[in-house]
This record gives sequence, structure tokens and C-alpha cells, in this order.
Amino acid sequence: MKFIIAVIKPFKLDEVREALGGIGVAGMTVTEVKGFGRQKGQTEIYRGAEYSTNMLPKVKLEIAASDDLAAQVVETIQQTASTEAIGDGKIFVFDLASATRIRTGETGDTAL
Repeated sequence: MKFIIAVIKPFKLDEVREALGGIGVAGMTVTEVKGFGRQKGQTEIYRGAEYSTNMLPKVKLEIAASDDLAAQVVETIQQTASTEAIGDGKIFVFDLASATRIRTGETGDTAL
């Protein structure tokens, strides 16, 4: 099993969620986060006043996937979340040692 974390632009969330549902992803956790990468923040105009921010709003997706599905999940996120502009985000993949469904006690791939 793999644990996939993707940090993407917020306006891409619905499109990514629909694409992942289409390939069989049954669930995910979504968190609103802030951060920066190479772009080091940006200058914003709010109510006519210009200010600089070094933390940009992003959305973090956390997905547990079977080994068979993980590569397709990464590819789907990459293709769907891309705007071909700086700040599109990152995808991280970790090995997932175990998973347990609380309600039934199922473990492993069946718990996903």
C-alpha cells in the first residue's frame, strides 16, 4: 500500500477529486493549508492596498491506495492539477505499513 500526499492549487480540487473518483479512488482527506516553494510568496492587492504574502493558500490531499493503483493516482493528480505555471504543487508517495477500518476491523487493502 502507498500513502500519497499532494499539495495543489485550491481551484483544482473539484477537478482532481472527480478524476480520482473516475479511476476508483474511494476516499481521501482534504486539508486547507498555506505554504511556499520556489516562488517565495507573492504580492497581492486587497481593497486597493498592495501587500506581500509569503504563504500561499493550497489544498493538501491525503490518499491511501493499493500498490496497483498508486502510480495511476499520481499520474491522474499530476495531469489534472497542472496549470503549467509555477506553484502547481507537489506529490509525495510513502510506503504505508498498515491500514485498519475502525468499524469492521478489516486490515490491509480491504480496509481502503
